[in-house]
Amino acid sequence: MSGNIGSSSPMQPLSVGNVVSAGMRLYRSHLKEYFLLALKAYVWILVPIYGWAKFSALSALISRLAFGDLVEQPESIAAGEGFVNSRLWQFLLTTVLMLIASMGIIFGVGFVFVLLGVLAAALVGGIGQASAAASILVFLVAFVVGVAALVAICWLLTRFYLVDVPLAIEDNVDGTSTISRSWELTQGYVWRILLIGFVAFLITIPVQIGLQIITTIIQLIFAPLTQQGNGVFSLLAFVLILAVSFASGAVVLPFWQTVKAVIYYDLRSRREGLGLKLRDRDI
Repeated sequence: MSGNIGSSSPMQPLSVGNVVSAGMRLYRSHLKEYFLLALKAYVWILVPIYGWAKFSALSALISRLAFGDLVEQPESIAAGEGFVNSRLWQFLLTTVLMLIASMGIIFGVGFVFVLLGVLAAALVGGIGQASAAASILVFLVAFVVGVAALVAICWLLTRFYLVDVPLAIEDNVDGTSTISRSWELTQGYVWRILLIGFVAFLITIPVQIGLQIITTIIQLIFAPLTQQGNGVFSLLAFVLILAVSFASGAVVLPFWQTVKAVIYYDLRSRREGLGLKLRDRDI
């Protein structure tokens, strides 16, 4: 599937609601296929290194398949999986680089803002001579600095939100260039992507609540048995909780990947004039 695929007729940029609803329609129309792919990806997590690469590749495969549907050039799962498997170690490289970058961003931004907060608080406290007003001002300074740090971290991480999608779709992209590709596509659209992510997160809340309820029930059932020191029941409880976690993750992951695919389309349409045409019928 070429990175230049697209219909000849241009599509107007999508609204936040349209992006989320399009992702939902894509997922609903391929519910079984996407769920099984996601479940397969989660099972691979249990295998060190190679399995982690497979998880990244299979997750991105869902976005690739969604892309094919959006540009009216659907692709079989076997063909798509063959493509992402050919870049398996590139997906692992991207994952490792993003893990390092994310840790660097979080700790780096956190350190800078904590330092600024301490200096500002010390200055305010020194001027106010530990009065009640100075204490309130110190609290406000710390709060503002904390919010600013959180916003900065979210802004930077969002610039890398699409790193797996170009690698799964575009030609002449590798594990490092896909990172710069995500940075390029998301420029100027960070807050919009964050809003889309927030709306999508709200939709997934029921699944998360259900997972928590089921996990709590399992723990309550097995708690008296595990307290007796029986390792078999402890292992069984662990396996059940792990299975429920994988199943719930497999329900949510395709939704995130299809939404991510629609965001990718929308950004390419806005920035590069990629022709997209969402079909009126269910995708």
